[in-house]
Amino acid sequence: MTHYLLAVHGPAELDEYGNYGSKEEMEEAFAATGAFNDQLRADGYWVFAGGLQSASTATVVDGRGETAVLTDGPYLESKEVIGGFWVIDAPDLDVALKLAAAGSKACRAKVEVRPFDGLA
Repeated sequence: MTHYLLAVHGPAELDEYGNYGSKEEMEEAFAATGAFNDQLRADGYWVFAGGLQSASTATVVDGRGETAVLTDGPYLESKEVIGGFWVIDAPDLDVALKLAAAGSKACRAKVEVRPFDGLA
């Protein structure tokens, strides 16, 4: 089995209901995502998942010099950011892509799939 990152992409600027058009749409997406998470657990693919706060809450740490330099805000300025993610354990890329499609449908956002390099 291989670990895959399923990264959920969405707009950097969010309104009152995130990137959803209404409170009802947001609640439906949250419920569908919760059901998807439950299914990942039941099927044995679940490793970890989480939603992220706004990219504006990020701090970039550059520790390459003698003293670490801290910079408020995201590393890159972008119109789209990672809003959340799943780490799954799947037998192959085809299964990971199938799960990403189901996750994308549940959360109503684009999902990028990347395998871990296996070196850790």
